[in-house]
Amino acid sequence: MRFDLHTHHERCGHAVGEVEDYVLAALDQGLDAIGISDHSPFFHSDKEQADPGIAMEKREFPAYVKDVLRLKEKYADRIEVLLGVEADFLPEGVASYRRQLQKYPLDYVIGSVHYTFGRNIFDRDRWKGADDEDLFKVKEAYFDLIAASARSGDYQVLGHIDAIKGFCPEITDIQTNKVENALQTIAEEQVAIEVNTSGKMKACGGWYPSEDILERACFYGVPVTMGSDAHHPRRVGDDLEAVRAKLKDIGFTEWWLFREKKPVSVAL
Repeated sequence: MRFDLHTHHERCGHAVGEVEDYVLAALDQGLDAIGISDHSPFFHSDKEQADPGIAMEKREFPAYVKDVLRLKEKYADRIEVLLGVEADFLPEGVASYRRQLQKYPLDYVIGSVHYTFGRNIFDRDRWKGADDEDLFKVKEAYFDLIAASARSGDYQVLGHIDAIKGFCPEITDIQTNKVENALQTIAEEQVAIEVNTSGKMKACGGWYPSEDILERACFYGVPVTMGSDAHHPRRVGDDLEAVRAKLKDIGFTEWWLFREKKPVSVAL
């Protein structure tokens, strides 16, 4: 079975195309299932749209859900359309997100850490002039948040768990036991991590997470899934077969997709 659980569309403000464009792209790629998982609004904020160009307005979310459910029905005999969302893990916002997201018939929620110490990890400027001590502190805080997101019980998938390397590749070489601790927590909670192929377009030049993290994840029994993190329809399913081959080489025998927040094991 071929699927891609991580895709975006124009509502978030930094992706191209409508939801249906991604469904059609998945059909062109011969996928059996496509997950639509655009960035949720910043539900914890008092603002209607806390960060334009990053996430959709709050009032857009019901329309987003309705749109995906319409396409789920329209294409039911051709491809399985799964309703997902990518939600920021923000400790101060957990209750707000939980309260809002439980209103909708989501198939899965991707929990992603995009912020440490109040700054976006994809902000290139935050890494300028950072020394090893700075990188150590940020990396420890980042993987503490990854572990906390796994413990929250709010997510079926954890997004791009080493995306902190995106525009700071050298942080990969900073050693901390927080990475190992996070993997052990994720395994205990049985939350899936995604192999996210969008990292190859960042300065780090490779998938999230790195192969060594995937090897440790396999050792601990962490479930895996696949997501292109497509922000353009042409990237739907990107590197899917290469991901499948690498996971098999590492020792994984299955990957997961989700229906009604329940895992479905698919043989690799």
